[in-house]
Amino acid sequence: MNILQVQALAAGYGSIRVLHGLDFSVGEGAIVALLGANGAGKTTTLRALSGMIPGRGTVELDGKDVSAASAADRARLGIAHIPQGRGTFVDFTVEENLALGAYAVMSRAQIRDDMQRWYGIFPRLAERRTQRAGSLSGGEQQMLAVARALMARPRILMCDEPSLGLAPAVTRELFELLQRLNQQEGMAILLVEQNANLALRIASSAYVLENGEITLAGSADELRDNPLIRRAYLGR
Repeated sequence: MNILQVQALAAGYGSIRVLHGLDFSVGEGAIVALLGANGAGKTTTLRALSGMIPGRGTVELDGKDVSAASAADRARLGIAHIPQGRGTFVDFTVEENLALGAYAVMSRAQIRDDMQRWYGIFPRLAERRTQRAGSLSGGEQQMLAVARALMARPRILMCDEPSLGLAPAVTRELFELLQRLNQQEGMAILLVEQNANLALRIASSAYVLENGEITLAGSADELRDNPLIRRAYLGR
């Protein structure tokens, strides 16, 4: 079963059209990577899916058409979007950031239980729960962005360039956490990532975006072995 089904998605900014009719899906419990060069339309795709910018075409979540839903409604229905640059509230504490992520959750007991659950997955956040988010390292802020998105109990987690600005060791740790979330929690993930090696290492399948169109699709193993992908994205 597909968590997310996208058909003929077109979007852009004003008169500039960036996406030209994308068709793709994310299966239940899958990690799907969206690869492409800078300017290919990857960030625009996530913005259109989350409702941050208007788009045409069909977006279905769990078989329900959410194409006409607002960004807030899509978030409540289960689409969590972690944008580039993490988007944490730097003047708020770690715990306050997590509480803000649960804005659509009405039960205080559920919010408290979810905080403890994600503190268990992200122990460094538990150690820093009273610190302002702006005082955290880049890697810790990215972990906070992920944990805050998970507080909404999403059906799918969309990550836009999570490795951006992070040291290689921190990036590896973050990707291991994403993989663990997928394997242990069954979290479906749509991953936009410039580091194709890392993305294909944890993804089950991938799509390649060029000039706003999908030009290649297949399993992560197939794309990793594709000579065009190796030359363009894997540096070999």
